[in-house]
Amino acid sequence: MPTRIFDFDSPAGYRLSGRLELPEGRTRGWALFAHCFTCGKDGIAAVRIARALAALGIGTLRFDFAGIGKSGGALAESGFGADTQDLVAAAEAMAADGIAPSLLIGHSLGGAAVLSAAVDMPSVKAVATLAAPFDVSHVLHHFDPDGIARIEAEGQAQVALGGRPFTVSRAFLDDLRRHDLGARIAALHRPLLVMHAPLDDVVGIDNATRIFLAARHPKSFVSLDRADHLLTDRADADHAAAMIAAWAAPYLPALDETRGDGSERDVVAEETGGGRFQVAIRAGGIRFLADEPEAVGGLGSGPTPYDLLCAALAACTTMTLRLYAERKQWPVERIRTAVGHMKEKGIEPPDLFTRRIAIDGALDAEQRARLMEMADRCPVHRTLEGGARFETASGESPSPAEPIDAHEEAMTRMVSATLADTAQR
Repeated sequence: MPTRIFDFDSPAGYRLSGRLELPEGRTRGWALFAHCFTCGKDGIAAVRIARALAALGIGTLRFDFAGIGKSGGALAESGFGADTQDLVAAAEAMAADGIAPSLLIGHSLGGAAVLSAAVDMPSVKAVATLAAPFDVSHVLHHFDPDGIARIEAEGQAQVALGGRPFTVSRAFLDDLRRHDLGARIAALHRPLLVMHAPLDDVVGIDNATRIFLAARHPKSFVSLDRADHLLTDRADADHAAAMIAAWAAPYLPALDETRGDGSERDVVAEETGGGRFQVAIRAGGIRFLADEPEAVGGLGSGPTPYDLLCAALAACTTMTLRLYAERKQWPVERIRTAVGHMKEKGIEPPDLFTRRIAIDGALDAEQRARLMEMADRCPVHRTLEGGARFETASGESPSPAEPIDAHEEAMTRMVSATLADTAQR
């Protein structure tokens, strides 16, 4: 799965480190994942579930809460309330990027955080929790009694959590104790999926019961069977992701992904961080990957730039012939254009595009010959044949590309002019 860096600012001013798992095929929707206490965005469950969801068409953002992983801020100075605010900020950052989350997922304390934050996220249509505690202060079970006593006495102290040292303040403990999650769950007013393992020895199954009873319908419960709390078994993480994707389907945006009036006009290629050359392409609202073959250091995960250039000529040729055949009312059933590219040394220009066109239909020889002539008049053919000018500038927003319907207009003008010219002969 391609992964894109997605960092954003917390309301408190520090920078939060995120990773966006991108679907390779059609995008069904977008999700936001909250990790367990001290686990981080690169924890086993966060990575596996986010990537499994992406494989099922649901792009997912996982990020580090304050003081965790590569995010700024400090755990001692933040708390559960800050985590919920950072979740809202994450959703806002996604919305600003055109990928507002419809699905909110939280693991362990992250599950409690999403239950608390969802009310303040207008784009979120459904919420799923994994091994979440009902009482936020349940996280104090991770602290040894002596550590809590030192924090209470000294204002803050260093404690070991998950085998790593963290400095925790009294304000952090007080913040955990003051939240009434039951009231937030009752006010959720969104479909809720509660997932929990009966044998979870970190957050007991009774927590799932209390969350389920506090929630209003629609609500669902799925047992994670023999899974452990951290979902360390890949099969358990994949199972959880599959169940979430299936359950959330009715609450995700319509699957059809087409070029719309609000689509950006420029085609954008952005590095994903996967391999040396893999890029995510956004073209008129459609997303796909481009790459280089493994033989030259790529992953072979998408068409090459020259593949895309050949595809442009093949597509334009096929569309142009279809439009011409419809105007002439000829019985063309199907058109297939295959395009290849090579460079020939010692010849100007050195680039050679080879084009083979197959046309099905009851056409006579003269009609077929005329369609073959029309291939040389398609707009992309003329662009390649005539050359082009280039303007390159630095910055996030290149100069505006041609209007979305410009290519269709060019084909229509060309066909109309050809038909008018034919009529005058």
